Amino acid sequence: MEKITENELKISLDENTAQGIYSNLAIISHSPSEFVTDFVRIVPGVKSAKVHARIIMTPEHAKRLMRALEDNIRKYESQNGEIKLPEDNPYNMINHVKGEA
Repeated sequence: MEKITENELKISLDENTAQGIYSNLAIISHSPSEFVTDFVRIVPGVKSAKVHARIIMTPEHAKRLMRALEDNIRKYESQNGEIKLPEDNPYNMINHVKGEA
């Protein structure tokens, strides 16, 4: 039997979840109590797209995620070079996203 100390957390990953979901667009919205991130896959030539995953988290967890992403991007760029973004608008992949939640 495996012993888990008080400060450890055992995390499991099932086979389906381990496959991951590809997303090339994230739409983020928020309220005073939560941040909602919808992960979408846009396919060239197709005029509609589907949300494949929605993650809802507290503002505190969203900030922790932001810091973790910043740290990992710094590490990635130190090993692989700067990640280039389009000059016109680096924060918005497409100009007209319309959808319903």
